[in-house]
Amino acid sequence: MPEKQHYLKTKPGWSLEQKDPRFIQLMMPLWEWLYRYYFRVQTSGWENIPQSKVLIVGSHNGGLAAPDMYMVMYDWFQRFGVERPVYGLAHPYFWQVPLTAELAGRLGAIIAHPRMAIAALRSGASVLVYPGGAQDLFRPHAMRHQIHFAGNQGFIKLALREQVPIVPIISVGAHDTLFVLADLYKILEQLHESGMPWLFGLDPEVFPIYLGLPWGLAIGPLPNIPLPVTIHTRVCPPIVFERYGRDAASDRSYVNACYELVQSQMQQELDDLVIGNC
Repeated sequence: MPEKQHYLKTKPGWSLEQKDPRFIQLMMPLWEWLYRYYFRVQTSGWENIPQSKVLIVGSHNGGLAAPDMYMVMYDWFQRFGVERPVYGLAHPYFWQVPLTAELAGRLGAIIAHPRMAIAALRSGASVLVYPGGAQDLFRPHAMRHQIHFAGNQGFIKLALREQVPIVPIISVGAHDTLFVLADLYKILEQLHESGMPWLFGLDPEVFPIYLGLPWGLAIGPLPNIPLPVTIHTRVCPPIVFERYGRDAASDRSYVNACYELVQSQMQQELDDLVIGNC
């Protein structure tokens, strides 16, 4: 094995082999309690997951706790078993915290890098991605019913290149587990351009003000304890594009059109779910 590849495989997030089905099985009772009694999850559409590998695309909610993501993970493992291969993409910043990085790797998370996403799909596994990332997690409460991918189109290029359908997952309720009042990132960005260094040298991408546990009023992307709000999730029908392959993934206008298609279809599904829960 080349030295660089060996080095990457030993780093958290850079190997498919860090996933530990036994550890996932140990987590299932805790997730089940949260699923049934804390978030009282209601879900539908799991018949839309095909037997073959897919790219599962979700909309992030609820701050760093991201409760709907963990409830989707519980649903997957409860329905398909811990052995059916699936990996989730996590932001590179996430892997800089040793303890959380180790736990995430054992749960099946891999670093959000094209090399790892492609490796997972080519191994026959499905991949779960939340394209909006931190900007989606901490979008203002007024935007809680909006699909917000923040212009990130990498997931479209991945689906086209690897010729896999996209299965969207949407949710309602998880963004009420905290209340994001505003995002001050633009102000901090201007201060940074004027000479203020980023804390720890990392661009946070968001800098929210939110109400939530345990801080009450929090400033910055701090971890949170989600409020016990009912979560509704829906697995939507697969989206299959007209063209696939490297040429399709390199066609900027086609990628834009596919991105708009996925975002608009997910927004329509989310609007329907919101109306159904009013």
